[in-house]
Amino acid sequence: MAVMIRNLSRVGVLLLLLIGCSWLVTGCGDEAPKTLRMGDEAPAFTGKDLDGQPVSLADYTGKPVVIRFFLPDCKFCRADTAVFNEYYRTYKEKGLGVIYVNTDPKPGEVRKFVDDLQIVFPVVLDPDHAIADQYRVQVVPQTVVMDPGHRIIGAILGGVSKEELDSQLGQFLSGSTDQ
Repeated sequence: MAVMIRNLSRVGVLLLLLIGCSWLVTGCGDEAPKTLRMGDEAPAFTGKDLDGQPVSLADYTGKPVVIRFFLPDCKFCRADTAVFNEYYRTYKEKGLGVIYVNTDPKPGEVRKFVDDLQIVFPVVLDPDHAIADQYRVQVVPQTVVMDPGHRIIGAILGGVSKEELDSQLGQFLSGSTDQ
């Protein structure tokens, strides 16, 4: 397990370096989009879930939110969805919002992913990458963590652990359950 975590950490560092270099290259033009930074207000969005119902960041006003950009064939996404399911079940009464955003929708594959992993929170299809583009997502999986004011307080590439979620969201969810 320790070797796997170390290897995932190395992959994460390499991905961050790759993203940083791509931001430098794309950021040199006059029309490059503004890079999102910690503390920035998260871009507002509305998308449709698998049943065609609207899901909006505004639905979670005053609540912490985790947005996970994912693909159904992503091994990290499949591996840590149980973490997101459990975290959501534990903290939804405190207002925690978790939204999965599929960036390469094939509705049948997404539906199978949701059913297989028994996802208990909204899953939004983003066929034109409008939401992903607003969040400057270039590598999937990527998780964006927001405080109750919807300011970005974290971004995690690759797999996500309960400890990472606790470290970023604990102050907003503390006292809600015995752990």
